[in-house]
Amino acid sequence: MYDEGVIKFSARHEPRALEPSRYGALACTLTAWREIFALTQLVGQDPARYGGAGYGNVSGRVGAPSTARGRRGFLVTGTQTGGSTCVGLSEYCVVTRYDLAANRVESFGPIVPSSESMTHGAIYDLSTQIRFVFHAHTPIIWRRAAALRIPITDPSVPYGTPEMGREMHRLFTTSTLPELQIWAMGGHEDGVIAFGRDAEEAGQAMMRYLARAYAAECAERGGGLCARDE
Repeated sequence: MYDEGVIKFSARHEPRALEPSRYGALACTLTAWREIFALTQLVGQDPARYGGAGYGNVSGRVGAPSTARGRRGFLVTGTQTGGSTCVGLSEYCVVTRYDLAANRVESFGPIVPSSESMTHGAIYDLSTQIRFVFHAHTPIIWRRAAALRIPITDPSVPYGTPEMGREMHRLFTTSTLPELQIWAMGGHEDGVIAFGRDAEEAGQAMMRYLARAYAAECAERGGGLCARDE
């Protein structure tokens, strides 16, 4: 059974509107990059891909950088919003707490959090310097991750689980991940994640390797990109 986009953690969610005065500016920054990702098919929804489930999500930290692990709150796109053509505050929620050991997430907002929220939390726990996390689905990077020397998570580790959080820590402490700010999720088809101290840093990391992947494909095809690797 196909289970991409399925929430695997227990959720405690409080339905309520998000205040534009508090979250509007951050939401606009995230939405701007989400639009770029949608135009490049890194975020979206396609009946021919992933069983028709929406894919890709973006998040940004809220609150002080020094917040304790497990409580580094973030604004994140809600579950199954990949296919939304117009994203506003109604498509975001705030994750306030996450517990990797208990596999539990607490949040509030007009929509429940993305199925990748546990993974986002685990990334924010890696460093207080990380303020934005972008999760894309891009086969052209994912299939060439090893050739591009992008760190890759263990294929046996599924997305959205406590094990993925531990795998993130392993890569962050033993690989080039802190410098490259991007990795491929070996056990999550086409999943690639980038992070940064600001949105531009995270977005540029993703775009940098998207361009390199297309350049590699161009070389493989003898100088052409007419039949792209979809």
